[in-house]
Amino acid sequence: MLFNRARAIEYMREYGLDALVATSPVNITYFTDYYCWIDPLFKEYMMVPGASANLGQAYAVFPLEGEPALVVNPLFAVNAEDLWVKDLHIFGSAGLDDSLPAGELPQSLLRFQELLRSPHDNDAPTDALLSILNRRGLTKARIGLEMEGLPPETNELIRRALPGASLMNCADLIRMIRMVKSAEEIRRLTRCAEINEQAAMETLAMARPGRPVSEMADHYRAQAAQMGADFDHFAFGVRGLGMTTESGYRLAADDVLYVDYGCIYRYCFSDSGTTLAMRELPAALNERHAALRACMDAGEEALRPGAKASAAADAMVAALHDRGITACFPHGHGVGLEVRDYPVLVPDNGLRIQDDCVDLASDLTLEADMVLNLEAPLFMPGAGSLHIEQSYVVTPQGSRPLVEQQRRRPVVIDQ
Repeated sequence: MLFNRARAIEYMREYGLDALVATSPVNITYFTDYYCWIDPLFKEYMMVPGASANLGQAYAVFPLEGEPALVVNPLFAVNAEDLWVKDLHIFGSAGLDDSLPAGELPQSLLRFQELLRSPHDNDAPTDALLSILNRRGLTKARIGLEMEGLPPETNELIRRALPGASLMNCADLIRMIRMVKSAEEIRRLTRCAEINEQAAMETLAMARPGRPVSEMADHYRAQAAQMGADFDHFAFGVRGLGMTTESGYRLAADDVLYVDYGCIYRYCFSDSGTTLAMRELPAALNERHAALRACMDAGEEALRPGAKASAAADAMVAALHDRGITACFPHGHGVGLEVRDYPVLVPDNGLRIQDDCVDLASDLTLEADMVLNLEAPLFMPGAGSLHIEQSYVVTPQGSRPLVEQQRRRPVVIDQ
């Protein structure tokens, strides 16, 4: 289970919520483990010309009392075969052809046959949501509704149908829940990071003068796929001029390159990076790489429960400034079902994280079981680019590496 159920209940009690409703594909996956590849992609106009660019709607409902529920398109319902959430609801017609005798189905799929054949009154996904809330006695409840990205007309429809309910935007509250990982999410993030590191190190070992960086990205993609992960990104810094994923650049014998890479395993992201050097670093670059390493060490030391997110960023900046480096933005971020989760580890910006439920300083407090990345890039036009990025788990005592990542020195190619 990805969902941190205990944390969700704690937040719901703190803010007096009777139910949470997720409306976005990523949070529906988080609430239920349900995933369908097309949900984040398919827009209304793709089926109905002239319609809106809204994504097809689905919902996940987590009540404080009782079992959670999931609303899905009938043709995608079988993606829910192995979910811990068992209360499934569909809408519209599946358009099945029942003219032939039904063959035998595996026991695990019989319930989907029954679901698709059972009569219902849900013409649209929001009808199914309202039916669930009505059956659960939640029509006059305090409901946290993820409104970020929810079409205004859908939001208004729900409000009109539930005049006795108190509907509150809970988009940021869900982010607060998600930023502390469940044991299952940490397991998936760990495996994802292992795949990422192995695929990247095998790829970087291929580096040779004249080789296109696009060829290396393709190799990384194939290696990650062989280990069960989907591609996310493979980015290079080219001659110190920033980063690119779309370039015909070919490696040069004197290149020193920022490299950043990541993949997705069972919906969880990895994100990491290092420095690729085609030869041993010149003294000036070696000194700067040592400064980045000291910066990362300072940030890691600040990762502990109770510390502010800004503490790590401030420590990283101070370590670089002590070594005369100011043109660098060392920082950190959570990682999970998105490549960047809260908290974001930057200097305190004085902003607030606010929805209808939470109102918190953006300089969040670190907690055990957060999975965090620290990163320190340095771009030097014409001279090269350096990078160090590592992943950590916050523990009750401090932090530990998520996986083993060699970042004490660059990856140097022996030509």
